[in-house]
Amino acid sequence: LAIATLGASEIIRIIIQNLEITNGAAGISGIPMNVTWIILFIFIVLTTLLIVNYIHSSPGRATIAVRENEIAAESVGVKTTKYKIIAFVIGAVTASIAGTLYAGYFSVINPSQFTFQRSIDVLIIVVFGGIGSVTGSFVAAIALGLLNSVLAPLGQLRMVVYGIAIIAIMVFKPSGLMGDYEL
Repeated sequence: LAIATLGASEIIRIIIQNLEITNGAAGISGIPMNVTWIILFIFIVLTTLLIVNYIHSSPGRATIAVRENEIAAESVGVKTTKYKIIAFVIGAVTASIAGTLYAGYFSVINPSQFTFQRSIDVLIIVVFGGIGSVTGSFVAAIALGLLNSVLAPLGQLRMVVYGIAIIAIMVFKPSGLMGDYEL
């Protein structure tokens, strides 16, 4: 599913890159720069609170049950399709908020900013932090940001380091850096 999603995102990126409404490969520029670090921090806190509260709610526990074992969840009466759609909508809303903040901070947005590499970065964050760990996502995002800064001079060789890091995490800590532990 993850690989199919990455493939679909690449197809969508190429389609958007060829549309006139998005100004093609040049992208959209002139977006007002009205996002500050304070606004960004507020949205991160609000989004985190929304996600954590959802996870600890009854629908959140049902969604986790679907993630862990869909057949078992359905056998005890959980409406799997309903909770998959809810998870998809929450993911889409948080992604749209992130995209809006990104565009408002940089004042330009074009397809070259959202390559296959960006999708791999997000996937690495999920694997490093641990699937389902909110704290792990933060730790992994910070670690990946620092790793990117350190490995920037190496160019494409950093992907080899990413691969080695993912293999090491999967071998030595398959549940991710944080596992089930939350701060």
